[in-house]
Amino acid sequence: MKFLGNVLATIIGLFVFCMLFFFGILFIGAIFGGDSEGVTVKENSVIELDLKNVTYDYAGKYEDPWVNIFSEKEKVGLTDIIAAIATAKSDSSIKGISILNNESQLGMAQSKEIRDALEDFKKSGKFIMAYANMYSQKEYYINSVANTIYINPVGDMDFKGLSSEVMFYKDLQEKSGIKMEVIRHGKYKSAVEPFLENEMSDANREQVTALLNSVWTSITSDISKSRKISVAKLNEIADGLLARTPEMAKAQKMIDVIAYEDVYHNDIKKALKVDKDKDYNKVSILEYTKKILTTSQSSESSNQIAIIYAQGEIQSGEGDVNTIGEGSMRRSLQEAREDKNIKAIVLRIDSPGGNALTSDLIWREVELTKKVKPVVVSMGNYAASGGYYIACNASKIFAENNTITGSIGVFGILPNFSQLTSRIGIHVEQVNTNKNSARYSPFVPLDENLKAVTLEGVEHIYKTFVTHVAEGRKMTFDQVDAIAQGRVWSGSEAIKIGLVDKIGGLDDAIKEAASLSKIKTYSTQNFPEYKKDFNDMLSSLPFTKTKESFIKEEIGEENYILMQKVKKMQAQKGIQALMPYEITIN
Repeated sequence: MKFLGNVLATIIGLFVFCMLFFFGILFIGAIFGGDSEGVTVKENSVIELDLKNVTYDYAGKYEDPWVNIFSEKEKVGLTDIIAAIATAKSDSSIKGISILNNESQLGMAQSKEIRDALEDFKKSGKFIMAYANMYSQKEYYINSVANTIYINPVGDMDFKGLSSEVMFYKDLQEKSGIKMEVIRHGKYKSAVEPFLENEMSDANREQVTALLNSVWTSITSDISKSRKISVAKLNEIADGLLARTPEMAKAQKMIDVIAYEDVYHNDIKKALKVDKDKDYNKVSILEYTKKILTTSQSSESSNQIAIIYAQGEIQSGEGDVNTIGEGSMRRSLQEAREDKNIKAIVLRIDSPGGNALTSDLIWREVELTKKVKPVVVSMGNYAASGGYYIACNASKIFAENNTITGSIGVFGILPNFSQLTSRIGIHVEQVNTNKNSARYSPFVPLDENLKAVTLEGVEHIYKTFVTHVAEGRKMTFDQVDAIAQGRVWSGSEAIKIGLVDKIGGLDDAIKEAASLSKIKTYSTQNFPEYKKDFNDMLSSLPFTKTKESFIKEEIGEENYILMQKVKKMQAQKGIQALMPYEITIN
């Protein structure tokens, strides 16, 4: 027994040692490996712009310093990148920007903001050069701002216009026996089409077409200005796929040079007046941004503008960098409202919506805050349904032309497996003390009385939603109802119907907030600061994500996405103020 005890003690000791060693290495690496202050930006340098590791506007920060240390995510958000590009404009060490095989995961509105920042950078007289082995349509949109655009001789370009795809599940439900019971507002048709039909209605096709055309107009207008190609010609190129090869793209003046990457680098050396046999100085945009963040001097002004980021689906709870929760959002609004140094608030929204109750709780906090100091909304890729709910009562609302917004409507989804269980021989009986004492069961056909009660709740939330919009936008209930019903709008369309005040990005919203609060000099402060415990910290470490990676490898990326969609639908409990379907623009 003593021998076994010694063996067990040795095993435990080795385990503890390995854990301490592992976390010790992580700790040392986090402290010394991420020292961006040690990055030296040499004279005559070029920034290499690659945004593949940048997803969110706001990278997030946490109350617990250990979570900040061990967080695997880059500590850089898109707004930090844009601020760094603005700094580089006047940085004498920086002579230009190289966009080399950029693989951006940004949405269309985010792409517009980074493109605008690059346009502004060019005003300094410094160069922007772009090279890619192949150009996706979105990458070309960003890269088209460059002074000179290169492409690999055996590369290709994707420039064909926009498309959107909606999946329909009616036949799948009938064949599988898994039915999604949808409770909706009477006129809110497009939200439930995927569950009730096998094809898109004319009305739904009309709104999606209008949305895509509006976004495409914004894209082609920007490219037209940069490349000096008419919008009509760009549409001709897209319709005929006239830029699909490097030679065709150059003939259409979509790109400037067909060459291998070594030629591209030699041309940068020429621009920098560096000898051909020597390397030129370069710094990645992430390292440059981190250096700016760690060395920038705070403004002498005591006036501050709070930027509160609301990004991701709206869910109950604390929330984090990719979900909006009432905990972090309400706390941030309260702190900003009560801080005397904060003179105004910008609420940056990038959300398709989500839980209706959480949306209303955040709406209420915005309403209370607006009575104390200005609240300006800046819309990113999305501010739709619940995302618009939390925006509608702001002092002013900004959107990009290609922002997706509106979708004012609510619905409830109740997964029902009664047909499936009956087919496989499982039968369910209920015993109740009262007529309505049984909660909804997915294994019993939906009771008409419960359906009526749920519909009543949906109608109540819809009326509340429309009323909030009417009051916030100074419109009548009927005026809002006419443009609601779940319809989605682009930013350029939304401004015409009164859902948005001005077209512009985050910087424009910040300037408006300063103007409303009558301050000229100010600094900005980012919110939220999320509350995370030790378990949350561990869940973010790389070794905990092997399950996700394994599933993707086994079933493929497309099937994994479909599985996640089904999982997300099953998790949508309660009444939703959510975009009726995902719109993926290709």
